[in-house]
Amino acid sequence: MPTSPASFLDPNILARIADLALLARTVVDGFMHGQHRSLRRGSSLDFAEHRAYQPGDDLRRIDWRVYGRTERFYVKEYDADTNVSVMFALDSSASMDFSGSGITKFDYGRFLVASLAWLSQRQGDRVGLATFHGDLVDVVPPSTRHLRLLLHTLGRSKATGKGTLSTAAYKLTQLAGRAGIMVLVTDCYEQPDVMARLATDLRMRGHDVIVFHLVDAAERDFPFARATTFEDAETGARIPLRPDDLRDKYKAVVAAHGESLASKLLGVGADYVRIDTDKPLDYALHAYLDRRLARSRVR
Repeated sequence: MPTSPASFLDPNILARIADLALLARTVVDGFMHGQHRSLRRGSSLDFAEHRAYQPGDDLRRIDWRVYGRTERFYVKEYDADTNVSVMFALDSSASMDFSGSGITKFDYGRFLVASLAWLSQRQGDRVGLATFHGDLVDVVPPSTRHLRLLLHTLGRSKATGKGTLSTAAYKLTQLAGRAGIMVLVTDCYEQPDVMARLATDLRMRGHDVIVFHLVDAAERDFPFARATTFEDAETGARIPLRPDDLRDKYKAVVAAHGESLASKLLGVGADYVRIDTDKPLDYALHAYLDRRLARSRVR
């Protein structure tokens, strides 16, 4: 396996690692190594675990390694109030089992959730998991001791069945428990209004909401050339199509759907992050840390 920091975030390389615990640790360690090299402000884990020095702080708590990298004074933050409950909700419907090439959306989602859970655990957060399609499938309640159980559950999860978020939405709001962060990982084959209603319910309960919208390259580019029959992964419906005749219209519909999702989710105070599954995981990890940082500052 290559040893450059970027390689630790390449989903196709990560697919060679069978153990999700090893994969998550590899991603997080590689990501943090890249962070220390790039010093991207506002997203580094240092900022989530430290706070700026203020007059009167104990000088023994200054992190001199951080000062050496940034030339700014930060003190180590041990306040338990900075820890939160993070619930990951992973779409396990059959449409997630699609891949035009490379890994499936579901595998990408599993890699992402495993990595984010590992990252959250490193910060002392409580982590939990729910997989869903027509209903909730597997549930791991948030706890500081549930990372291994979460990873085991992810490892045996399968993408199957017809997905209807509206069926699982109420139960997801009940699972969230104390105010924290709900991370929803899905291909968003749902009406934007339904997504927005779920986000609104969670926001009203005091939760921060991050929606990661997974998009396969074939769904994005529609590269098919020859006339063929397309089959819906969840309903089994089959439709014969000539891709060249529909490509422009298809792309327009997909773009409009994404724009509507972003507009409605942002409009109710949720974060919307589109993730192309042929891209490394670093963008998703940066987006999560940005939200985690914003919450830490508010608290």
